[in-house]
Amino acid sequence: MVAIIVVLLLLIIVQISRIADASARVRGEEQSRMDGNNWSARLFPIFGFVFLASVVGSAVYYAPFLLGSGRLPAASIHGAELDSIFNITLLFTGVVFFATQIALFWFAYKYREQPGRRALFISHDNRLELVWTVIPAIVMALLVVGGLEAWNTTMADVPEEAVPGEDYIEIEATGYQFAWDLRYPGADNVLGRKNFKLITGTNSLGQDFTDAKNIDDFTPDRIVLPVGKTVRVRITAKDVLHNFYLPHFRVKMDAIPGLPTYFVFTPTQTTEDYRQNLRQYAEWQEPADPNDPEGAEMWEVFNFELACAELCGRGHWNMRRIVEIVTEEEYKEWLVSQEELSPYLMNVRGKPNDPHADVPVGGLKLEQRIAARKMSEKGVEDNVPEDAMVPREDTDADLDPIEGEMEMGM
Repeated sequence: MVAIIVVLLLLIIVQISRIADASARVRGEEQSRMDGNNWSARLFPIFGFVFLASVVGSAVYYAPFLLGSGRLPAASIHGAELDSIFNITLLFTGVVFFATQIALFWFAYKYREQPGRRALFISHDNRLELVWTVIPAIVMALLVVGGLEAWNTTMADVPEEAVPGEDYIEIEATGYQFAWDLRYPGADNVLGRKNFKLITGTNSLGQDFTDAKNIDDFTPDRIVLPVGKTVRVRITAKDVLHNFYLPHFRVKMDAIPGLPTYFVFTPTQTTEDYRQNLRQYAEWQEPADPNDPEGAEMWEVFNFELACAELCGRGHWNMRRIVEIVTEEEYKEWLVSQEELSPYLMNVRGKPNDPHADVPVGGLKLEQRIAARKMSEKGVEDNVPEDAMVPREDTDADLDPIEGEMEMGM
């Protein structure tokens, strides 16, 4: 049916063109050309008005779902500064866009060809060239300086004297086709070394388990972070180029195989706080599932998310992960619940390749904490000291994790 309609439309267009040609021969080429110019000139302003109205209308229509529109403000400290830079840039470019488009469509009508009118040729105008050179240069300089200041603030690393676990949290995200491997440090607050040569079916990150810092590292299925705490994300990739993208936090950084990158940010709102902000807008009070009008509303099911912002293959869409921002107390409870997800305990402990086989079961502080927690849940008193942590080595295990990783080629 569609093919028949297309064929009929083509036939109509051909017939109209033939009628136009015949009409031109009757009236004469000169008059036909003038009539065509006049019609085109009259249609240009109409088209321009419709075009600009659609630009404004679409911006208004999609504003409730655009980042930085007010309904979706930045949920990080540095995000507000980035939004400000984007808004200033949009202001200047928007003014230029509307001015040039209005001039384009109006001039097409005003200066259309007419009998007896000749075009004015201006070979040179110093004043005009000075205006359109100096003004854009000043505007661009202001935008570049503002952007550079925002960049330096956003990309600043944590201070060398900062203490992991107290001043900031460091986690790791490793992209691959088509998912993310997430890794958190355990009670020692330090990520262990890894080596791509150690990657196996049970050691997807290539963790070096001779490094005691790896014993309590765990790999959750989502990112959970405390509000108001500085977070340093170590970003890597296994295969192709990926991109670590947290849109609501204005975090975006390439994940490059063999070249670790990072991003530092501080969440300012919990997931629940953000939902309550969305709750006040009518657009977010619509059913999340159009087929279930009585179900949860859009604001109720909102979640921060991690996505890949690089076209990394057919399964690119599948790299979405949930990001939860919670209170400090909720975060500490979550950490405790994740201790048993240590790849060392799940895949290495007690196996022939266990580098800590000489330590009896229950001899590691991590094992003690897990055992004590289970006993506590059964009503038995927990006698494990609060500062219990995995053993620390004084040799290679104390290498800076980033430096060790780069030496290993990851």
